[in-house]
Amino acid sequence: MKLPRRIVALAAVIGMTVPALAAPAPIGMARARAIALKAAPGKVEKSEYEKEGGHWRYSFEIRQGARIHEIGVDAMSSRIVENVFEKPGAKD
Repeated sequence: MKLPRRIVALAAVIGMTVPALAAPAPIGMARARAIALKAAPGKVEKSEYEKEGGHWRYSFEIRQGARIHEIGVDAMSSRIVENVFEKPGAKD
């Protein structure tokens, strides 16, 4: 999909992630999801591909009973870069 230059420029200026502009990852969403679920078994409630701290990663919110476990998987190295429980009542 080719985006008009104005949209690309605007996205760069405001720091918005446009899927067509996202860097390709050596691992795909399915592989990252398997890595996350191995670390934190449960039901994936939310997943996204995002740039955080200058690095591309997959982020998963995994329900484990009454808790949400957030797992971040680096898109380049496949390593887990975040492994935390969300505080009860926390909003994204």
